[in-house]
Amino acid sequence: FTAHRHMKIFNTHSNSSTITGFLLLGFPCSRQGQILLFVLFSAVYLLTLMGNASIICAVRWDQRLHTPMYILLANFSFLEICYVTSTVPNMLANFLSDTKVISFSGCFLQFYFFFSLGSTECFFLAVMAFDRYLAICQPLHYPTLMTGHLCNILVGSCWVLGFLWFLIPIIFISQMTFCGSRIIDHFLCDPGPLLALTCQKSPVIEFVISILSPLPLIIPFLFIVGSYALVLGAVLRVPSAAGRRKAFSTCGSHLAVVSLFYGSVLVMYGSPTSEHEAGMQKIVTLFYSVVTPLLNPVIYSLRNKDMIKAMQKFLGM
Repeated sequence: FTAHRHMKIFNTHSNSSTITGFLLLGFPCSRQGQILLFVLFSAVYLLTLMGNASIICAVRWDQRLHTPMYILLANFSFLEICYVTSTVPNMLANFLSDTKVISFSGCFLQFYFFFSLGSTECFFLAVMAFDRYLAICQPLHYPTLMTGHLCNILVGSCWVLGFLWFLIPIIFISQMTFCGSRIIDHFLCDPGPLLALTCQKSPVIEFVISILSPLPLIIPFLFIVGSYALVLGAVLRVPSAAGRRKAFSTCGSHLAVVSLFYGSVLVMYGSPTSEHEAGMQKIVTLFYSVVTPLLNPVIYSLRNKDMIKAMQKFLGM
């Protein structure tokens, strides 16, 4: 009913040749349902901020964690805070809004930061896999290979690559003219719905975006798979069962995070199209953009004794 009401309101303005903003439909439901969703996602957002900030503070103030693995983890936690902040505050505002309108500039900025941060996350997961490869496959040379200088270079490269990657798509899309209905059936500005609202289709731009968008997912994923194939081979050559368990335990948290992130992404991009595609897309996007950043601190904390001790020390427990 809510979706039909918004469609009716905004169709009254569809006679104009251009529009000045977009309507993010989000999760249509009654007013009471919107308030309930606001409370729920506010709690999730606060827990995500607290969990990831705790990891950052624990790594910052515990000298034992000043190693490349934990430095990467602290940067990854900061990335998760930025990632969830790129969507959730606007989503919370929309829950309490009657119009649910986002400006052109706000929509394009959200698109750029959301997908740039998502690309940065993929690169970080690949670098963390590389770190685990060096630690397990080159244990004697690890301290000389994974130096603080190299770690800083890898961290900086992840951020720079992530934010450069989507500059071309966002420049192309922001220069296009949008006509007719301004309704985006999503809780964020996604390139698919945006391109569907353009006045004139541009096969070249759509082709460029279709090529550039998957690469930050595919290339790091192949690198992660290759790294863990080498890790698995090295672990299986360890003679003792205790040694194999210890080696696997150092990778368990990272593998769990990779599985959560890439599993949800593959569900969205690999599943067949259905009549519930828009609803399914929102649910899956919600999982890897909101739920995964909430679960990551729990995964890394529960599976790491050093992190547990550091967080207990930081929290005064």
